[in-house]
Amino acid sequence: MTPSDGELIAMVIAGKDQRAFSSLVSRHQSAVRAVLMRLCRNAALADDLAQETFIKAYNKITAYTGAGSFKAWLCRIAYTEFLMSARKRKAIDKTMEKLKAQPMETHQAPSDGGARVDLDRALSTLGEEERVCVVLCYASGLSHSDAAEVTGLPLGTVKSHVNRGKAKLKAWFERKEAAA
Repeated sequence: MTPSDGELIAMVIAGKDQRAFSSLVSRHQSAVRAVLMRLCRNAALADDLAQETFIKAYNKITAYTGAGSFKAWLCRIAYTEFLMSARKRKAIDKTMEKLKAQPMETHQAPSDGGARVDLDRALSTLGEEERVCVVLCYASGLSHSDAAEVTGLPLGTVKSHVNRGKAKLKAWFERKEAAA
């Protein structure tokens, strides 16, 4: 019988059992990586942030209280890692701008050569909070309550972001279909 997340967590806490934690990573890594990929839209960065997420989770495993799912707890750590990374990137960008003597260049997103799916393009049209809430609720399968816990937003705000995001995505796909 496969041990539950709670049983694996207890084994990790009891003796920092790396095999038990490895099982938790195997069980949840694709969900965490998928959330991060959709948030940052950069595979290498998503992988780095996922690794940081699991390192933090291992080091702070005793902070998991069992309130809410372990998956939601991991997604909260991943979201925090994403936010910290975004802040660092913004600070680096500002510093680089100051160092450049010439006018600021416009940065274009790298061409994806058709490799990205339409969903990723559609998600990129949403505001950041809408995208985060839609990704957490639909791409990773978290409940609205879990998404509220992960983001720190009120439940009603999460529901509003999800509903607005869904409406915008629907409109985007309808326009795309009409143009085809």
